Amino acid sequence: MVPKGGPTYNALTKQGYDIVGSHSGVKLCRWTKSALRGRGSCYKFSFYGIKSHLCMETTPSLSCSNKCVFCWRHGTNPVGTTWRWKVDPPEAIFAGVVDGHYRKIKMLKGVPGIRADRFAEAFRIRHCALSLVGEPIFYPFINEFLGMLHKSRISSFLVCNAQHPDELARLGPVTQLYVSIDASNKESLRKIDRPLHRDFWERFNRCLDILREKRNSHRTVFRLTLVKGFNIADEVRGYADLVEKALPCFVEIKGVTYCGTATTSKAGLTMSNVPFYEEVVEFVDALNGELATRGLGYGIAAEHAHSCCVLIASEKFKDGKGRWHTRIDYGKFFELVEGGKPFGPLDYVGEETPEWATWGNGGFDPADERVWRKGKNKKPLPEAEGCGDIGPPETDTMLVVVEVES
Repeated sequence: MVPKGGPTYNALTKQGYDIVGSHSGVKLCRWTKSALRGRGSCYKFSFYGIKSHLCMETTPSLSCSNKCVFCWRHGTNPVGTTWRWKVDPPEAIFAGVVDGHYRKIKMLKGVPGIRADRFAEAFRIRHCALSLVGEPIFYPFINEFLGMLHKSRISSFLVCNAQHPDELARLGPVTQLYVSIDASNKESLRKIDRPLHRDFWERFNRCLDILREKRNSHRTVFRLTLVKGFNIADEVRGYADLVEKALPCFVEIKGVTYCGTATTSKAGLTMSNVPFYEEVVEFVDALNGELATRGLGYGIAAEHAHSCCVLIASEKFKDGKGRWHTRIDYGKFFELVEGGKPFGPLDYVGEETPEWATWGNGGFDPADERVWRKGKNKKPLPEAEGCGDIGPPETDTMLVVVEVES
């Protein structure tokens, strides 16, 4: 899929990927770097209790069956509708991505601002986001790979693009299962996702039917990425129809992040397509109102304004006192997986969503420091202290890191 030294390999490694084997990859998320500096974790901490410096972002399949206009990966990853490549064993992929992640963490040793305590903690992965690039469920041994994560007490969030219904139906236990819902109708989906399958709309709807079937055995999530001019105007009722069809546990609504490349410009995406947070909030209010009129039992639970993301949740995740419990009891999840008996999303509901993360409170962890893009409160970064000799062995490579906060 990605031969070493080829143009795809070179393009992805230039973007910061470690290519593992012939078709997998791992990369440090910018939120991991932010959390290591004490500048905040991503929305997954606010909503679900996942600290970004303990999270590994990876994929066992760099190939995808869509060419989305908003893809952060610059259109450089392979595409295809069927698996036609050599298959690497899951054991090799697991070992490779873990090693690649730790090596990238090790490279941050001595970088100004890195907190010594979090640097030390980062060498024990606690979560895996299978959302890096490509389509994770495309990999033929995805269930075996997930099993290795869970056996190592690493939770899993898997994101798929609603184009592989057979693989979705075969999927085993996942801590949280996402389906990208990028449009509410066929023409809008064709325009924004640019799918390669001719029967993409039929595949999309079949995936929603499967998600409805899985809602009693998986924590299911609709992921809506809002792109102005593509999938916002006059689509609220259509999105509500899709929610009513699949009845996911959660609906995450997020404004698109513009990656600023020529690839996206050719696809018709510019900064004018990025919604302001106020516009995302307006959309969420409208969608929540539409769901309420249908009596579907949803409400706005939490937000992370820093990443322009809001969470609508089923009221099944609200206790008798009206408090939201969107977080996950990860220890309980692993016990249930190891027990081998059927279980559902309500069996591993975690503690109460912290007040600072609930709707109307912004969602930024008060234990961290918010650094504004314009530098309103930016201070000189302190030198990293006492990172010590933690992590993988030293190399002879000297690294210079120059990073711009976004």
